[in-house]
Amino acid sequence: MPRAGLTAGRLVAAAADLADEAGYENVTLSALARRFNVRDASLYAHVRGLHDLRVRMALLAGGEMIDRMAAAVAGRTGKEALAAFAGAYRAYALTHPGRYAATQIRLDRSLATDSPAMRRTAEVIYGLLRAYGLDEPDLTDAVRLLRSTLHGYCSLESAGAFGAPRDLEASWDRAVEALDVTLRNWPRRQAGRPRSGR
Repeated sequence: MPRAGLTAGRLVAAAADLADEAGYENVTLSALARRFNVRDASLYAHVRGLHDLRVRMALLAGGEMIDRMAAAVAGRTGKEALAAFAGAYRAYALTHPGRYAATQIRLDRSLATDSPAMRRTAEVIYGLLRAYGLDEPDLTDAVRLLRSTLHGYCSLESAGAFGAPRDLEASWDRAVEALDVTLRNWPRRQAGRPRSGR
């Protein structure tokens, strides 16, 4: 029988907090059970296992993150929206490293489609990029460029991997400017022109 007061929501929130405090890789069912002073087996009344817990963490963190990014871009377009979106992304990644790590796992396609947070994420990002006049397949390519750039910068910054004396904020601002220039000058293929085989 489930322990009184223990719910899936409380477990996932506690797991997300633990991820921020101790690192995503250190979130285990045993560690979570210790936090609630229960046996590991008690958790299975609420989650199916570690993978299920991590999926739920990803959805929780993804919802938190998109709420912040959507609020940041509201009423903005173009470079201003891009800078606000990128700033909210970076702030969340650096403030909540464990939660952010959870958002990087690959989710089952049907689960991502059914998730309101994931649908909203797609709407916000694609809306941001459509303002640059992009359509498919360029939209998907641009999303991948944006995600790779922001994730790469945040991951390296979080790991303390930038050793040059150049100010991190200045480099971040230049990276966002470079993304804006790239998006405004996106190389579009001519209709009917085949992709290079290289």
